[in-house]
Amino acid sequence: MSMAKKLFGSSKPNTWNKEHYPAFTRSLEEQYLQTLLTNTMSNTFYADQNELLGDSERLHHEMAERSPNFMAKAIVFARNEGFMRLQPLFGLAILSIYRSDLFAKIFLQVVRIPSDLADFLTILQGMGRGEGGRAVKRQVNRFLSQVSEYWAIKYNGRGRGYSLGDAIATAHPKPEDLKQQALFRYLRGLETNLALLPQVEALEKLKLASTEEEQIAWIERGKLPYETVTGAIKPSKAVWEALLYQMPTFALLRHMNALQRAGVFEDRRHLDYAVQRITDEQALRKAKILPFRFATAFHQVEHPELRDALREAAELTFGNLPELGEKTAIFLDISGSMDGQFLEIGAVFALALYKKTQGNSLFWLFDTAVEDPKPSRHDSILTQAAQIRARGGTDTGAPVRKLIQERKHVDQIIIITDEQQNSGSPFYEELGRYRSKVNRDVKAFIVDIAPYRHAMVPEQDPQTFYIYGWSDTVLSYIAQSVQGYASLVERVEAISLDDERK
Repeated sequence: MSMAKKLFGSSKPNTWNKEHYPAFTRSLEEQYLQTLLTNTMSNTFYADQNELLGDSERLHHEMAERSPNFMAKAIVFARNEGFMRLQPLFGLAILSIYRSDLFAKIFLQVVRIPSDLADFLTILQGMGRGEGGRAVKRQVNRFLSQVSEYWAIKYNGRGRGYSLGDAIATAHPKPEDLKQQALFRYLRGLETNLALLPQVEALEKLKLASTEEEQIAWIERGKLPYETVTGAIKPSKAVWEALLYQMPTFALLRHMNALQRAGVFEDRRHLDYAVQRITDEQALRKAKILPFRFATAFHQVEHPELRDALREAAELTFGNLPELGEKTAIFLDISGSMDGQFLEIGAVFALALYKKTQGNSLFWLFDTAVEDPKPSRHDSILTQAAQIRARGGTDTGAPVRKLIQERKHVDQIIIITDEQQNSGSPFYEELGRYRSKVNRDVKAFIVDIAPYRHAMVPEQDPQTFYIYGWSDTVLSYIAQSVQGYASLVERVEAISLDDERK
C-alpha cells in the first residue's frame, strides 16, 4: 500500500471550516492547545468576540471534565513557553472548579505578576464565582506574600479593576513583618509609615513635586518605572529623557513612538542609547520579545536610525535558532482573512524561516494562486515583511500542486495559515499526491495562527505536525520535529507538574 493510501485513503473530512469547506476535527487536546496558544479573544475575520469567548469557555470545561491533568500541563506550557496570558488564566479559573489540587500546583506558574492576578480575579467575578472560595484564597495569599514595593507602585492601579489592594482586602493575608504590614496598608489606601517604604515614598513625593527638577530627582531616587510616572504626572521632555534610562527593553520598544514625539531622540546621546539597547542581543533574549512586536514598532517609528535598529533587532532575535535544513518549502497564506496581525506575524515568521535556511529554501506566497516574492537574504525581515499584502481567496493546495508540477524535492513543508480554504483542492489531498509522486517521507508543519477549531489534515497522519500560535519556541519545535521529535501534544504531556514558579 502506498504511503498516500495509508495516510489518506480512509480519511474523510468530518466538519466544515468557516468558509463551509470540508475540514477535519482533531483531538480535544489539540483543539485545547490551539485555543491556549492563539489566545484570541478579540474579533477576527470569521468570528466575533462573544463567539470566541463562548467557544473557549466550553472547551475549558470539556477539558476539565475529561483530562484535567493534560489541561493543567497545557496551561503551564501556554503561559511559560507560549508567553500567553488571558486564555491560560481563563483555563486556570475553570480548573479551580474541578480540581483544586491541580489548581494549587500550577497557580504560581500561571499567575506570575500582579496583572495576572488582577485578570484572574476579574475572570472569577465574571464567572459569578465571587472570591472563588478557600482554595482560591489560599493561593492568592501565597502570591501576595511575594509582593514588593516595585510591584506595589507599578501594578496597584486603584480604580482600574482589581488592584493589589482589592486582593489584600479579599484574601486578608497576614503580614510577616513591619515593612510588609506598612506595604499592605499602603496598598489598601490606609495611612502608613512611608519611611519603611522608600520607593513608595518617592512616588508620593513625585505627585507633590512642583518643578521638573524635583520630579526627575524623585524618579531617579525611587527608580520609578515609567508606567508609575506616566500615571502620576504628565511627563515633559526632560522627564521622558529620565525615564528612557530606566525602561526595560520591551517598554522601550512599546514607547519608542512616544519618546520620538516628545523630542527625546533629537539629542544624540539619547538616540545612541536607544539604538544600543534595542540591538543588544542578550537583552533581547532575556526580554523574550515576540518578533512581530518589532514590526509593530517599525510601522510607528519614522526616525531612520531607529528603523535601522529595529531591522537589526528582528534579525538578532532569530540569530540563535537551530538549523532547519535547506530542503524546506515555506508557504505563507496571504488571503483576505489573514489581513492584519495574522499576516504581520506570519510574514515575519516566514521570512525568518527563509533566512535560517541560508536562502536555499523555497518561499512562496499563496491565495488562490502561487507567487514567488523572490525574497532577499540581505534585506531585513521587517523591510520585506512590510511589502507583503493580503488579497484574494484561499487554496491551501495550490503551493503543493506547484511543487508536484515542478517536481521539486523537499524534506519539509511549512505552511503558515488561518486554514480557511474556500476554493481549489485541499492541502491534504495535494500532500498525499506529493508523497506518492515526489517524496514519500516529506514532513508537513502547519503553523495555525488563528483560533478556529478545525484542521486541514486528519490526525492519523504521523508525518504532519500542528503548531498553534506564535512564540520564539515555534522554530525550535520545528527543528526538533525534523530530527524526530514528537507532537506538540506529546511535548505537553511530558511536562512534570510541580509546585514551583518557573
